[in-house]
Amino acid sequence: MADFDRGIKAGVVTGIIYLVISAILGAIYQNNPLSFPHFILGTGLTPLFTWRSLTDPSFVISLLIQYIGRGIAFGVVFAALYNFLPGTTSVKKGVVLSAFLYIIALVGAIYTTPGWPTYRTIIDGIYYIGTLNLSSLSLALAGIISALVFGALTGFLWDRFRGKELAEERKGRSILLVSFILGGVIWILPTVAFLIGVVIRGAPAIQPGSSWWFDLLMTSVVFLGLPGWVLARAAWRKTKRGESGLKLGVAGGVMMALTGIMLLPGLLAIIGGVFSGREPAIESGTAEIEQ
Repeated sequence: MADFDRGIKAGVVTGIIYLVISAILGAIYQNNPLSFPHFILGTGLTPLFTWRSLTDPSFVISLLIQYIGRGIAFGVVFAALYNFLPGTTSVKKGVVLSAFLYIIALVGAIYTTPGWPTYRTIIDGIYYIGTLNLSSLSLALAGIISALVFGALTGFLWDRFRGKELAEERKGRSILLVSFILGGVIWILPTVAFLIGVVIRGAPAIQPGSSWWFDLLMTSVVFLGLPGWVLARAAWRKTKRGESGLKLGVAGGVMMALTGIMLLPGLLAIIGGVFSGREPAIESGTAEIEQ
């Protein structure tokens, strides 16, 4: 069973550290922009706010929600995938996961953006770990470094928090759990927008123009993402009973991934479904006792 409490603690502390760093770098840039390294702007660390803006309670609350929310999401995914991530230390596992999520962010940005990269010069994709900014090679490199540092710091803090005694469970169960939770959260937002825009206001679901592909994907989240999410949830419930959720998890994951918007929960459902299909190994000691 995944140690979600441990992952959340590590993610929250990482998010707070990043918030402090962002405040410092943002204030330095605002006060003296010419002396600030330009490539830092693509790291996702700096929302470019000043010290004066930190006196606004609503602004501070929004920052806390943004950074701590990212930290919690990353920590939860890290805990769910911890035993399956390559690497001999927690820091290495954190770096692997952050690189994996960064690649998903890149693929998602390309898939959901018509005509990429000529459609717009800057692509901002917030995918649980920070801001992906691809206006130039230097910005992309800085964003990768930022993501890797985020993962390394989370792994370092993971080791500093004491783990729990956890019961054995069906492999992949915790990954499927995270998949359908994230899938549900991501599905709700486009659905609310769809209901307000199309059902209440009567606007067309797909607007003509350069954003038609993104509108199509948003619509597919409402109608294709929902059955995928239901299948992922059914797969998780099967693993709770000690059964394999391979077929349901893979089918639901593919449906969610096709929407692009639900790419991460879709991939997690596929990974969880594949691992849940493996039969648990029987310990040799237990077999000897039975004999």
